[in-house]
Amino acid sequence: MDALKGQRSHFPKRAELTHNWVLVDAKDKILGRVSTQIATLLMGKNKVNYQPGQLVGDHVVVINASHVKLSGKKADEKEYIWHSRYYGGMKTRPYKKQMEIAPDQAVLLTVKGMLPKTKYGRKLLTRVRVFAGTEHELKGQQPKAV
Repeated sequence: MDALKGQRSHFPKRAELTHNWVLVDAKDKILGRVSTQIATLLMGKNKVNYQPGQLVGDHVVVINASHVKLSGKKADEKEYIWHSRYYGGMKTRPYKKQMEIAPDQAVLLTVKGMLPKTKYGRKLLTRVRVFAGTEHELKGQQPKAV
């Protein structure tokens, strides 16, 4: 026990936390790679004062979601599946059709799958904004490009 006596983890106070705005350009990047980068920024795993379950991460603005790529045959084979909770209520949508309808939702759903499935994960998901094109309405926050 004496060996562990001096090793304490630091739990950052609310005044010590800084939540920056970060801009991620997803143009010609692979969907999974850019989504893990977004999830890491949201949780704050890139920061020194990271604590699991505490809001340490940054706010993320994603642009060019409609230009994201998939590797291999995934563009033809990937499907989005959801259920209405009624019998026979399973619905599917191919990736290409999803990108036509709402490319921002495709990126958001991928990031959602990489976050914890708890109240903490749902709170983190409110800190990401995804835009299909290059223009975004969050210029007042002055996000820094990654």
